[in-house]
Amino acid sequence: MASLAATFGRGAMTNHWKDIKNADVVLVMGANPAENHPCGFKWALEARDENNATLVTIDPRFTRTSAVADKHLQIRPGSDIAVLGGFIRYMLANDLHHADYVRAHTNASFLVSGEFGFEEGLFSGFDEAASAYDKTSWSYQRDADGFVRRDPTLEDPRCAFQLLKQHY
Repeated sequence: MASLAATFGRGAMTNHWKDIKNADVVLVMGANPAENHPCGFKWALEARDENNATLVTIDPRFTRTSAVADKHLQIRPGSDIAVLGGFIRYMLANDLHHADYVRAHTNASFLVSGEFGFEEGLFSGFDEAASAYDKTSWSYQRDADGFVRRDPTLEDPRCAFQLLKQHY
């Protein structure tokens, strides 16, 4: 996955397959691990069968993975982002996120620059003539030592968590 290297510094998985057995929900989107990764998929089945996890597949196709899932969402090709946005909105509206994890291990508490915004369907910095973004406003607030300012309560209107709630 291309984003792993940019996010974590390497383009490989960040945890072991075996950890999947500890999940509450296993979401498989646009993939078929029952056929393509059977050795790893056994951990998803263990989560479902032994830990009462819910196994959900999201795919236009009905695959072998879909056949053993608790729920299969057969979406139209290209609607992935809308579906994920709906999940995010539902989780935020119903307080279904793991708050301690989000606070400690994500950028949700980071305070975003006051210059950053989202208006009329576009993020700040969009240059219509170039059809590109100038991302200089896409930054965090920093303290005197250069560290990102944080709000551990996740209540500040400029923290990433509150901006996410506004967006969705």
